[in-house]
Amino acid sequence: MAANDTTPLIEKRSIDYIPEAERHGRLFSQFTLWMGANLQITAIVTGALAVVLGGDVFWSLIGLLIGQLIGGGVMALHAAQGPKLGLPQMISSRVQFGVYGAAIPIVLVCLMYLGFTATGTVLSGQALGQLFGVSDSVGILIFASVIVLVTVLGYRVIHFIGRVASLIGVVAFVYLFSRLMSQTDVGALLQIRHFSWSSFLLAVSLAASWQIAFGPYVADYSRYLPSHSSSVKTFLAAGAGSVIGAQVAMVLGVFAAAMSNGQFAGHEVAYIVGLSGTGATAALLYFSIAFGKVTISTLNSYGSFMCIATIISGFRGRLEVTRLQRLVFVLMIVGTATLIALLGQHSFLGAFKSFILFLLAFFTPWSAINLVDYYCITRERYDVPALADPNGRYGRWNLLGISVYVFGVLVQLPFISTKFYTGPLVAALGDVDISWIIGLVLPAALYYVCAKKWHGTVPDHLILPKEQGASPTTNGLAAQA
Repeated sequence: MAANDTTPLIEKRSIDYIPEAERHGRLFSQFTLWMGANLQITAIVTGALAVVLGGDVFWSLIGLLIGQLIGGGVMALHAAQGPKLGLPQMISSRVQFGVYGAAIPIVLVCLMYLGFTATGTVLSGQALGQLFGVSDSVGILIFASVIVLVTVLGYRVIHFIGRVASLIGVVAFVYLFSRLMSQTDVGALLQIRHFSWSSFLLAVSLAASWQIAFGPYVADYSRYLPSHSSSVKTFLAAGAGSVIGAQVAMVLGVFAAAMSNGQFAGHEVAYIVGLSGTGATAALLYFSIAFGKVTISTLNSYGSFMCIATIISGFRGRLEVTRLQRLVFVLMIVGTATLIALLGQHSFLGAFKSFILFLLAFFTPWSAINLVDYYCITRERYDVPALADPNGRYGRWNLLGISVYVFGVLVQLPFISTKFYTGPLVAALGDVDISWIIGLVLPAALYYVCAKKWHGTVPDHLILPKEQGASPTTNGLAAQA
């Protein structure tokens, strides 16, 4: 990412619109950021779940790839909004839900970030514990401290770490793959083919949910790109980085689980590193695992901070975030996630599977509504200053968007299959969870039909805040408007 010499190391903006004069970076930075975010241990574990929970290698690999492409497409469509709007992703939800109403999905997004940060912290704590010869709990605390530091520094440092994580991840994964190929008969594993719809769709759902979960914050990291950046190229850069990185990691997880003879679950990090042997090589791999988690865990913590700031600013009309306040927010977020990690570290794998699948019920309807509105109804014609005004164009509560969202969540309930809840139609479908498909298609169709008929006033063109005299230290959309 090319940053000019005047770009501060510590990010000064929070949920602001990014003026053109402060835009910087190249599209390739989106590719490296999202590849680095996905070349990590949690993606390996996600891929392994497809086999641990009953699938064979061949059909698990195909199911995971299909899920990556579907979910990655949704994720990348959100990424393409960043350069055009110059806004964090969830701020733009005020168009569909209202200035106050947008808090509804944002609260759920915050819970998602906490969950993913906690699960990533468990695995990183295992790696650091092995690396430094301390307990997993101490490793968790060390990792949490690093996340606080990087999150406070912000956007520029996050992208830098993403580039480094991509490089380290590629080297580590190439080595692990070579070791795995030398220790197992891959051809024999691929020949074992016992297709079942439940296992196949589980693999699709695991990968799709992984990708869709990036949707609520992916534009946060493309909003600094120049506004003239190609939407298609932004889509391809972010989507390709995320899909390639996640698929590579999940393929490794599938093969590792298949050859583990039941030893993978509960010892995920130790088993993966054990593929390489011991000594200095193992130590380097433990380091690469922990460093690989820094990128995505920082994204989650940074996203949580943005969401909390968005909620508060929606009700207050303006929010100025000082560096001290930012630090306090981040400490609260990471502290909560760390507490969850410490309490749940010994029952991680099963809880993680249920968590990421259950999340789909809340995020697929939001994605469907946001994307249909942006690309089909308003067609990129947003009134950005009005997003800070509860009395403006978008109002306090958008009953249409909120109603379709609630419908999108409720219509999935009969089809959900998790430890938290199992719907009444799951057994009739052979224990196949198709809720995420329902949650994407039906809300998208309903919102399109209703918004075409009852949408509010849409500007003739994209309206951006006036940038003359804007101070880079000023936070808050209202101040920019």
